[in-house]
Amino acid sequence: MKLVRYGEKGAEKPGVLDADGAIRDLSGVIGDISSETLSPELLARLSGLDPETLPPVDGSPRYGAPVGKIGKFICVGLNYADHAAETGKAPPPEPVLFAKTTTAVCGPNDDVEIPRGSTRTDWEVELGIVIGSRAKYISEEDALSHVAGYVLVNDVSEREFQSERAGQWIKGKSHDTFGPTGPWLVTPDEFEDIQNIDLWLDVDGERRQTGNTRTMIFSVKHLVSYISQFMTLEPGDIISTGTPPGVGLGMKPPTFLKEGQIVTLGAAGLGEQRQKMVQA
Repeated sequence: MKLVRYGEKGAEKPGVLDADGAIRDLSGVIGDISSETLSPELLARLSGLDPETLPPVDGSPRYGAPVGKIGKFICVGLNYADHAAETGKAPPPEPVLFAKTTTAVCGPNDDVEIPRGSTRTDWEVELGIVIGSRAKYISEEDALSHVAGYVLVNDVSEREFQSERAGQWIKGKSHDTFGPTGPWLVTPDEFEDIQNIDLWLDVDGERRQTGNTRTMIFSVKHLVSYISQFMTLEPGDIISTGTPPGVGLGMKPPTFLKEGQIVTLGAAGLGEQRQKMVQA
């Protein structure tokens, strides 16, 4: 099942894709796709609906982030061995965690702002995990039962703010629009193996990143279990699981985004995104 939120920013409505990939309106069934509607029980109810019986949505509406009222946006750094190598760092012995503020979240095709004073805005295609039920001190064996689904994320980053402005990474990760998410929330039953998902990203039509989740250092189930040892994960929380190689920082010479450039990215089964870079 592919769940969406569509419409103007701040007024998104819930929807589901039918067999032809068209949006069907879920407003008569649920108020939103958020922490209140991601429980296993409600997702099972939604999966039992026949999309053909729901009202079709006309035209080509804007896709919003497929999860509303996100509580926490936790990210994992250096989680692909080949990406760690391109940054000149050794693979970490434990997951490297940082936060991205929820004000950074935007729709998958919304414009992305280059912050004022930025010269090092970078791209990162990632698999995102959406939590569906409360998780605290859970085991790896139980971890996937707490996952409502998966989303595509572009973990946009400002490298100078991240690494050279003192303090922690959050400053380089949290500018408005630095968290394009979606277009869909895809339930786990749609994936045969979440640790074998192809990811890619282009800048102005040129391939920059190509990767697969099988090269993640720490797996999806390990990350959910590990993070739950340090904080309670709540429905609607998102975990962005790290990026494969090919980021601008790792290029020779390093190459960063400029106003007017177009970034497109995608992952098998998770859809695609397209963003135009604009000046804040």
